[in-house]
Amino acid sequence: MKILHVITLAELGGAQSVVINLAGKSIEQNHEVFVASSSHGEMWNVLHKDVHQIKLKNLHHAINVKDILVMNDLRNLYHEIKPDIIHLHSSKIGILGRLCFPKSKIIYTVHGFDSIRLRYRKFLPIEKALKNRCKAIVGVSQYDTSNLLKEGIKDNVYLVRNGVKDFAALDKEQDPENVLYKIKKDTGKKIILSISRLAPPKRFDLFCKVAEEFLESDYQFVWIGNKENVSEIPENVIMLGEIEDAHQYYQYADIALLLSDYEGLPISLIEALCYSKPIIASNVGGISELLEENGALVSNENLPEIVNSVSFILANQNIYEKFAQNSRQIFENKFTIGKMYEKYIHVYTQNDK
Repeated sequence: MKILHVITLAELGGAQSVVINLAGKSIEQNHEVFVASSSHGEMWNVLHKDVHQIKLKNLHHAINVKDILVMNDLRNLYHEIKPDIIHLHSSKIGILGRLCFPKSKIIYTVHGFDSIRLRYRKFLPIEKALKNRCKAIVGVSQYDTSNLLKEGIKDNVYLVRNGVKDFAALDKEQDPENVLYKIKKDTGKKIILSISRLAPPKRFDLFCKVAEEFLESDYQFVWIGNKENVSEIPENVIMLGEIEDAHQYYQYADIALLLSDYEGLPISLIEALCYSKPIIASNVGGISELLEENGALVSNENLPEIVNSVSFILANQNIYEKFAQNSRQIFENKFTIGKMYEKYIHVYTQNDK
């Protein structure tokens, strides 16, 4: 098959990780794969070497008059490569793509329906109007799939949970130059790691408030994913910026912490499962589907609950080991790249004659 993935932004994030993983796996299975996205971003550096890269210079995150040019670019792209499957990722390209491409070839993955259902609800009528302008709509969690149905988006809706490579099996060699490795080796501190973009819904402010509660403890809080530097952070917080293959840092972490107002099914937490890490995360989106006696679901409105969860897990070795083992088992049972890929191939080939 010729498979075209289109995503709005090429910066690293959860949806981009799905594109990277699916594209690589499809190449391994002898499909021809094209990826189209905005011109600049780290995603371009980590795609499989055999992926055809198409940089859309007019495509940006914000809605603007250049989107007319983007739609023209998309139509020309379709006629040029004649893909068998067009896989759209993210809400903006989900709109533009469904207006430009033949609906019989379109798969549209909703990476976190709450971003439309709650945060940008003014765009919900557009989602509803275009619900039948594709072959399939995919939710990445049962939470999202159920909410799509509740909003009247019912036809050809599928559930395909995100998955990742077994990085823990690949990353067996420790890296003495890794900053977290050095912290563990030199100080013995427990490391609480959050891998996320620095955006308001990702609640870096709350992450810092949690860290402040442990200023007298031997804990190091680490944030990976910021493009810019942030001043006036607690002294037990370090920010490492955007890092390709940031999942490798889970080797040296003790807990994965993700405090968000909105989520789909976070890739960073699936990577934490892969590395056998207990999880503490906000009870939003599909996050509850990642936890089965392997951590704690918390409320962003309840700081003491978050703090107590960190303390409890790190202070009880037996509990910690149980949670760690359960995380790995959950990954193997539900969230491997193989399981995700097989389900997408099923969706791709539905109703094919």
